[in-house]
Amino acid sequence: MSLPRPLVVILGATGCGKSRLALELGRRFTGEIVSADSMQVYKGLDIITNKISLTDRRSQLSWEEPITTSSHCFGKCWWTQRSLQVYEEVGVPHSKLLLQQCQEEGGGPLGGALRFPRPCILWLHADLPVLDKRLDLRVDNMLAAGLLEELNGFHTLYNQQKIAENSQDYQHGVFQSIGFKEFHEYLTSNNSCSETREKLLTQGIAALKQVTKRYARKQNKWVRNRFLKRPGPNVPPVYGLDVTDVSQWDEGVLQPAVRILESFLKGEEPAVQPLTMEYDQYEGKRNRRVCELCDKIILGDREWKAHLKSKNHQYHLKRKKKAETHFSTQSSPDTSENIPQDS
Repeated sequence: MSLPRPLVVILGATGCGKSRLALELGRRFTGEIVSADSMQVYKGLDIITNKISLTDRRSQLSWEEPITTSSHCFGKCWWTQRSLQVYEEVGVPHSKLLLQQCQEEGGGPLGGALRFPRPCILWLHADLPVLDKRLDLRVDNMLAAGLLEELNGFHTLYNQQKIAENSQDYQHGVFQSIGFKEFHEYLTSNNSCSETREKLLTQGIAALKQVTKRYARKQNKWVRNRFLKRPGPNVPPVYGLDVTDVSQWDEGVLQPAVRILESFLKGEEPAVQPLTMEYDQYEGKRNRRVCELCDKIILGDREWKAHLKSKNHQYHLKRKKKAETHFSTQSSPDTSENIPQDS
């Protein structure tokens, strides 16, 4: 009996080569790729969202549909159809649900069909100074590839009227892409002075570079907190791939990724060790806490902090507050009946 093929999750900050590695692994292992990039799924703004080439891309949504998964694939469009089905049935984006199920035991609301007991998680990471320079260069390459023409065209077609109607909030669909809203002042300026427009353009470019680098740090922090610092026996191992030196891509990234995935396909442990993070040796690993709200016993200060931030705890906390508010409203006496009467 052949082993089920593992779910391969490629994590990493923007600009680290996730799409490149996904395509190379997909071709090599005849795999299907689900993009979890919520902006690359939309039609339009191909340059600003750094989409892969048209030959490697398949289904996309219109520019304002609120779905956050797509299918960049080899073979059928099954994942696109499944992603839409998942969203309609449970109201949760497919990519988000898959990541949750990688981290938590027992699957999710759709049952066994979406359970992945042994995911292969690869984290692409690079030294920050090198990544910063790479992201600055990527913005420069975007400009050379026609970024301003793309922004102006999209603004004219889809954004100008919304602004005139005071209905644009840059919070929905592709409008929330990093890069588009940073050029708002430049795109909406009616000033004909070339010097003023050049200043607005320079500010937009600087803002795009700054926000992109800030976002990369946020993404790396999320990976560390979500996978490397999160306690519990059900957190899957994460294998790191250093992409600092792209001239060594084949030797340092592709080939190690292939070897790791081949081990997973054989049901074996990879030769390389997964990433770990050192913790404070003085943290209370044996401290026992009881969460009466969730009816759980938690061991360890770090585990307790993680529990307090968990969605399950927050859900019960909101329900409790809502119930208390409702009870307080229902039990409040009518103050008009308590006014003392003159004798």
